[in-house]
Amino acid sequence: MKRLFYPAIFHTAEEGGFYVTFPDLPECMTQGENISEAYEMAVDALGLALTSREESHETIPNATDPTEINVEKGEFTMVIEFDMLAYKKRVSGKAVKKTLSIPEWLNDAAKDAGINFSQVLQDGLKKQLQIG
Repeated sequence: MKRLFYPAIFHTAEEGGFYVTFPDLPECMTQGENISEAYEMAVDALGLALTSREESHETIPNATDPTEINVEKGEFTMVIEFDMLAYKKRVSGKAVKKTLSIPEWLNDAAKDAGINFSQVLQDGLKKQLQIG
């Protein structure tokens, strides 16, 4: 999985705080009462937009170069980092059943040793994929 970086435009809201838009993802908008909250909400909104596109088999756009974005008074651009794997870990704890085949002798030895097959497979996949 990959880390993605998208520019966001932070707009000063008349009532206070900020609302955030993404030039590359017009459906993605959020807000926050202060800069920290607006940033955190932007990360979540970006995650929802990107994973929704991925699940719908829609194109994930390339990020615009932040230096090419013109902003008006009361606005500024900030790059939002999004880690797809971390987001999916946080929002999807659903287990998926897998069927696999191993030699009978190995199955018997593992059962006799009380090995948790699911845990061994998860640990092995994480190691193979080099993810935590």
